[in-house]
Amino acid sequence: MTLERRGFLKLFGASIGIVAARDVSYAQARGNQISAVARKILVAHRGASAYAPEHTLESYQLALKQGADFVEQDLQITRDGILVCLHDLTLERTTNVKETFPQRFREEPVNGAPMRHWYVSDFTLQEIKQLDAGSWFDPKFKGARVPTFQEAIDLVRGKAGLYPETKAPEVYGARGFDMERLVSDLLKKNRLISGSAARKTPVIIQSFSPESLKKLFNRLKTALPLVLLVDDQMRARWLTGAGLAEAKQFATGIGPAKALIDKTLVMQAHAVGLTVTPYTFRSSNTGRFKNVREEMNFYLYDLGVDAVFTDNPDQFPREPAERAGA
Repeated sequence: MTLERRGFLKLFGASIGIVAARDVSYAQARGNQISAVARKILVAHRGASAYAPEHTLESYQLALKQGADFVEQDLQITRDGILVCLHDLTLERTTNVKETFPQRFREEPVNGAPMRHWYVSDFTLQEIKQLDAGSWFDPKFKGARVPTFQEAIDLVRGKAGLYPETKAPEVYGARGFDMERLVSDLLKKNRLISGSAARKTPVIIQSFSPESLKKLFNRLKTALPLVLLVDDQMRARWLTGAGLAEAKQFATGIGPAKALIDKTLVMQAHAVGLTVTPYTFRSSNTGRFKNVREEMNFYLYDLGVDAVFTDNPDQFPREPAERAGA
């Protein structure tokens, strides 16, 4: 990691209270108000997922090469209690599990019709490591594997920050797993909660589950910034003045779907001390904008969001002056 990048991450940490990047107490961090961020933050969504199969080491490595400040990991739990990086609760969309383990599905009714699903939590890590997680994206990635969270940490450590998501923690809780404790314990094991390792590799934890973040903050006393993700169904509850004030009690930022963002919301969130990181910016879905670079420019420099999740890290506009040539 260059001195320039280290200094940049430290500055960003000061503005949103990343305790991992500043050796101060979480209580102090929560009291900080949002200040002007010298440089906007690039979060590689599932890695460089426009160019490589999502949540593979290949995708994470490419995200690092394309300048990601943080690399995202959606987290699932194997039958033997290991955190792995995968977006879905099930394996069939992004692996060849149907061919490798054809009889290991659960059949469930969906809209009155039986559907077969291969759940991550029904497979051991050893079994999941047998799966091809790359060919679905492009044959040249054949043999890519589903990485563990530890493998993601080992790859990203010292080069960028980590941005894990507690995915469907209530589902895993019903199956006897404590996702928040697994995440917290692994980060502590890797000394990414505080100290020199954390300063070089800042961590932000995100979730669509307010209860998951509350557990991390209130029960596990995590000394890390927490971001509440917000979709359209959560909009009325959390993207109001009262909702933002409540979120501030356990989180340091919000991550709304980009369609829910306007300048007023950004200003309201900043006024109570919350950062704003919308999702997801991808070249395949730019709406009224001519390309994804132009779209990110608008959100970052016109609406004033602090960071974005993007499938296209190489298209991230570092400076507002780039808008004219977007």
